[in-house]
Amino acid sequence: MHLFVLHLLLSSAKTTFSISHFPIEESLMNKKGLITLLAALIIIVAVIIFQKFTAPDLSSYLALKDPAISSMKPQKVLVVEARGAPDKIAKQAFGQLFKAYYGLTGVPKGRGMPAPRGRWPISDSVSPDQWIGIYAMPLPDTIKEVRFPEMPKGLTIKIALWQYGEAAEILHIGPYDKEAPTVERLRKFIEEKGYVIAGEHEEEYLRGPGLFFKVKPSKYMTIIRYPVRKRP
Repeated sequence: MHLFVLHLLLSSAKTTFSISHFPIEESLMNKKGLITLLAALIIIVAVIIFQKFTAPDLSSYLALKDPAISSMKPQKVLVVEARGAPDKIAKQAFGQLFKAYYGLTGVPKGRGMPAPRGRWPISDSVSPDQWIGIYAMPLPDTIKEVRFPEMPKGLTIKIALWQYGEAAEILHIGPYDKEAPTVERLRKFIEEKGYVIAGEHEEEYLRGPGLFFKVKPSKYMTIIRYPVRKRP
């Protein structure tokens, strides 16, 4: 009964009986708005600080703006496999990959988290919608068999061991759809050095679209990589 009466009184105050309530209500609304604004600013600052202190230092990769050949050890990876053009399926595949990765114990996260990778075991003549994308996150050797979450239709998940040996690499800075000249430059370098491509096209995504703040495509950083061997 008291709550009903109070509701009537407040309703009256907002209409004709008590105009004096308006300044109080407006003041409360202003305070709520100020609190909301301050909370939003605190969250934004916290995210900026988090990114500043957890984002990896990518300066060491700038030397790869010129192609190079190096020796790489085998790498255990968590893999999600999907068929389809990367611009259509990659977001879902990486989403499932990260979900599974963060569900594991004993893997590095935050600043020490490795960059995701992708492989495409296809011929240049195959239509992109028929590409088989192998999306991966490097794992420590200590990770053994684990229970995986159920995947959406068309996606599979497993742990694999990627072999490398000698690998040719180059750093691409810019949008993914502008990689072709960089890929061609790497392939020409491989040929000039007396090597042949001995494995699948691989990419390592050092900097991509971003989670909280958009990253300009012109600032994306991707290592393009091919396993290679000396020409007979």
